[in-house]
Amino acid sequence: MKNKITYLLAFVLFLTSCQSVRVAVDYDKSAQFKSFKTFGFLKEGIDRAEINDLDKRRILRSIETVLIEKGFTMSETPDLIINFFTKERQQVNIYNNNRFNYFGGMGYGWGPFMGSQVNVSNSQQGTLFIDIIETNNKELIWQGVGKGSLTASVNKKEELIHSFVTSILENYPPEIKAKP
Repeated sequence: MKNKITYLLAFVLFLTSCQSVRVAVDYDKSAQFKSFKTFGFLKEGIDRAEINDLDKRRILRSIETVLIEKGFTMSETPDLIINFFTKERQQVNIYNNNRFNYFGGMGYGWGPFMGSQVNVSNSQQGTLFIDIIETNNKELIWQGVGKGSLTASVNKKEELIHSFVTSILENYPPEIKAKP
């Protein structure tokens, strides 16, 4: 009974980990995050992102929406410049399920008592990097990275991209505690 519960728990954890965006954030602890109020996009950097123009626009709209919800304003003379880039890779999973046949002779595979079934699945794994650069000194002050599955229907693509962006920017701006 204990093994069944352990396997069930592992399976549930596997399913939930596949559905979520895993996020890592790094930032310059000396940056004055509270002083930044406006943002703009780094066109040259975004143009180099190796994704189609539709997805670029989806990412841009999502970043803009999230930052405006956080109280920032888009500007022609911004305090912060936003850039992003992506990476994508194909993941192939192969599962070999050996089965024993206790009914003698009615099985499939290599003999009357044993069978095997091989399952292969493919998925696209993606990584979205969002860089925030201070305009005055052109230095990177914050970077968020989100990794997750890109397997979604065309109808759900907007949701998937917004989920990536929201998860990454959830930690922006960082809460920096005052030094004692």
